Amino acid sequence: MSQIHHTIDYIELGASDLAVAKDFYARAFGWEFNDYGPDYSGIRDPAGEGEIGGLNPAGPTGPGGALVLLYSDDLDATVAAVEAAGGTVTEAPYDFPGGRRFLFADSSGNVLGVWASAGEH
Repeated sequence: MSQIHHTIDYIELGASDLAVAKDFYARAFGWEFNDYGPDYSGIRDPAGEGEIGGLNPAGPTGPGGALVLLYSDDLDATVAAVEAAGGTVTEAPYDFPGGRRFLFADSSGNVLGVWASAGEH
């Protein structure tokens, strides 16, 4: 992950069946995964450090199903900036292992997420 403020940092793909999705991406592209229990798998960065994305059984599948995640140095300030720019927060900031994140819809209705590491606001 780049962890540079307000850049695309992570892509989540919906997976209607996590085991089947992992098998597909491993066989098709050689992807490797970090498993976080039965409900999430991170896609390992091929450079060897961190992750570039994840497979999320709770995420949307099909066309438009990928969730683009941006990184923020200050999540609360980013929430305010999104709202000030006319975006709509669709899921308020919440904790997850490793940090906090929120989801928003842009002016075209695209849903994106923003996350901050555990040490950030």
